[in-house]
Amino acid sequence: MQRSVLTRQRLIGIFLIGIVLLCSPALTIFDHAAMWHGYPVSFLYLFGVWLLLVVLAAITVEGSDR
Repeated sequence: MQRSVLTRQRLIGIFLIGIVLLCSPALTIFDHAAMWHGYPVSFLYLFGVWLLLVVLAAITVEGSDR
């Protein structure tokens, strides 16, 4: 019971981090025409944050089984 509460709290925290990282003020930091290895920086930021959130959620859920 206690572990599921901790997992739920961590997932809520990951969700809130995602909201902060994907909200408009954070996106405007990377809203430039700059390119990195041929890819727009905003594109890399969006998919990098998305990947980070998925990995954190997977670690949180998989770690709760132990």
